[in-house]
Amino acid sequence: MKERRKDNRLRNKLFIVLTILLVLTGGVFLWIASFRIPDLSDLSERKVLQSTKIYDRTGNVLLYDMAQNVRRTIIPFDQISPNVKKATLAIEDHDFYTHGGINITSLVRAVLVDLTTFSFNQGGSTITQQVVKNTILTGDKTPTRKLKEMLLAIKLDKALPKDEILNLYLNEIPYGGSIYGVEEAAQSFFGKPALNLTLPESAYLAAMQNAPTFYSPYGNHIDALEARKNLVFKEMLSNKLITQEEYDVGIAEKVTFKPKTSTSGIRAPHFVFFVIDYLAKKYGEDLLQTGGLKITTTIDADIQAKAEELGKQYGVTNLQKFHADNNAIVVIDPKSGDILAMTGSKDYFDKTINGNFNVATAHRQPGSTFKPFVYSTLFNKGYTPNTILFDAATQFSANCASNNFTSDNGCYSPVDYDGTYRGPMTIRNALAQSINVPAVKALYLAGMQASIDTAASMGLTGLGSPSQYGLSLVLGGGEVTPLDMTSAYSVFANDGMRNPYNAVLKIQEESGKVIEQYTPNPTRVLPEESARKISSILSDNAARTPAYGSNSVLYVPTQDVAVKTGTTNDYKDAWIMGYTPNITVGMWVGNNENTPMDKKVAGYIVAPMWRDMMNYILPKFPVESFTPPLPDDPTLKPVLRNDLAGEAYTGGIHNILHFVNKNDPTGPAPSNPTSDPQYTNWEYGVQAWLAANPLSLNLLQPQTQMTPVIQNGIVVPTSDPNIFQTVTYPAGTAPAQ
Repeated sequence: MKERRKDNRLRNKLFIVLTILLVLTGGVFLWIASFRIPDLSDLSERKVLQSTKIYDRTGNVLLYDMAQNVRRTIIPFDQISPNVKKATLAIEDHDFYTHGGINITSLVRAVLVDLTTFSFNQGGSTITQQVVKNTILTGDKTPTRKLKEMLLAIKLDKALPKDEILNLYLNEIPYGGSIYGVEEAAQSFFGKPALNLTLPESAYLAAMQNAPTFYSPYGNHIDALEARKNLVFKEMLSNKLITQEEYDVGIAEKVTFKPKTSTSGIRAPHFVFFVIDYLAKKYGEDLLQTGGLKITTTIDADIQAKAEELGKQYGVTNLQKFHADNNAIVVIDPKSGDILAMTGSKDYFDKTINGNFNVATAHRQPGSTFKPFVYSTLFNKGYTPNTILFDAATQFSANCASNNFTSDNGCYSPVDYDGTYRGPMTIRNALAQSINVPAVKALYLAGMQASIDTAASMGLTGLGSPSQYGLSLVLGGGEVTPLDMTSAYSVFANDGMRNPYNAVLKIQEESGKVIEQYTPNPTRVLPEESARKISSILSDNAARTPAYGSNSVLYVPTQDVAVKTGTTNDYKDAWIMGYTPNITVGMWVGNNENTPMDKKVAGYIVAPMWRDMMNYILPKFPVESFTPPLPDDPTLKPVLRNDLAGEAYTGGIHNILHFVNKNDPTGPAPSNPTSDPQYTNWEYGVQAWLAANPLSLNLLQPQTQMTPVIQNGIVVPTSDPNIFQTVTYPAGTAPAQ
């Protein structure tokens, strides 16, 4: 009896379970049956459902509406070049004509990524799925979207011929900005109908489909576009869509893109497309194109407008005066990292210079604007702004003779633009006047790796390995971007605290939900005292005066402004970096095609534009002064505190390696300074300068008046402790008299 009741209860439970499963299964089938493929016959009437809009920092000034003026031209399948079809199938879906709408392997991968990331935004792996996603499920972000996409792709594959599905895809695919469909892309990029596209042109269009923002032929990822175009060719060859001969000819053919046409309704275009590139990488092209996002950026519309105005104005002036046809401007708030202005050329729409190319994010040699990163590394090690470094003809290659002042055949002996040498200089004066020989010595003392590490920690991350450079790195031998350089100088402005540059304040979905909001998170990358020493030097007009004059455009009498110029040796790049505690302004002037300008230093070429920008910006911010660095420790070695008389008293006039271990400058003097591989050449240069400039020795006197005894340009021995000690030479290094 009990067993019978147990059996009845078990049957009842099974019945209930089966009933629930039946209901659920029926519900799923009803849900699937409810899927309908809409009329896809007239895509010309379809708009992007949710438009992403980009605003300035107030959230009120519209910079760009990504769906504004969408361009799409629908053409029949027979009006599309077979080359386009081959290239597209090869890179997007080479099994298109054999599968039933889905590719199981790719589908499983996409579903797994969706489930593990909870993003539910993975793209369809087949062309059929992409048609469904673009025309039916646009805006659907639910967890069931991938299942809907799969089932509708199967239905669509059964409902329409393959050629018609491919035609829908090619007429719908975005190619960046407002360009949709292969016909509009063909006209926009090549100035011809889609029917006449060549095989290489078609390969480029197919390459762009995966990420049109990143692979734009007008952006800064041309090398990546070229690599993906080559991949398209390889896929066409491996899938037997082209012959080996077509591959060889096509991959070698040079393709020219039309200049970019004006994008109406856009403000701050270089910055806007910089933001779009960032968004596409972080959130994907799908969400960017159809997500209806509101992007509140960091840009100050007023400062941006002034930057664009000055860029155009000085673009004309500098071309006439210096044969420099382009410029870039970056303005950053060092206390937050916010980019307040960015121009990547003198005019985004100037086709003669490929103005749409963003030089603000392009790598160029920085000239002497790199020097502060080396000197700050010196300060980290214990050197001071009053440390004495000789500006004297010096051969820096240990493989070349000490008296060989050339830079040929592996030798290296730099000079300044005026060809003169100034003798003993403090680091303060050497950096303020941007003198080259002391800077090269500073790099040796600081260390190549340590200097690169300092620069990298401050934002110059693309310098690479020390093995790529010699001591010329300090004179701008590496390559950096104006954006990175302006961001790195912001560390000096912010007392050694780094806020990485930032372009976006907030991202909101169409519902208003915030999906990203920026909060500054500064980190210390440079000791406070090192940053303050650099700011003190670069804002010291008296120290700068011998090189620039007492009333140059670099001097702002109303408040503390630090500034550094830089010009490459080949005159291809002119830079200026200037800052206060609450604003950093960086500028570059040159030619996009990398031809040299007239042989003028940056103080002539770029400084006037910078000063006009500072005059406009500074009244918008509170006046803030730099905190001065602490005074030097009076117990430091004489050479570290600008006391050549004390140096002479303790051992004669020598190069700094005679008195300090370069890695421990405040520690004991080296017992055998000549063991340093640079000592002999540096010492020869110092003694040669002293011999050639005996009358300048009165500059080396201590506070009390005294007159050293000179014979044949050499300080002679004396028993008087108030007079310089004898100058001695390592064996074989004395200069000829």
